[in-house]
Amino acid sequence: MRPVCVYTDFFVIATGRNARQTKAIFDEVHGQLKQEARQLPRAVDGAAEAEWIIADYLDVVLHVFTPETRRFYRLEDLWGDVPVVEAVAS
Repeated sequence: MRPVCVYTDFFVIATGRNARQTKAIFDEVHGQLKQEARQLPRAVDGAAEAEWIIADYLDVVLHVFTPETRRFYRLEDLWGDVPVVEAVAS
């Protein structure tokens, strides 16, 4: 993100099957970063509804979407000029 964005280096974009799973994904990432890296987000929004949870870890901004919300906002299209690094969880 750094070539086109001054406030973060990376966006991590993930999708859960439904709001319950997006919340579980966020909770797991949050718990692991807190425990292993002693990192807490500067801000979190959307956790109550869990359609789109955004967590600002300064150098990394985490986005966790439901499929419908991800299709609606299309961040990949909005930031299409930024190089993409794909990772698939096993």
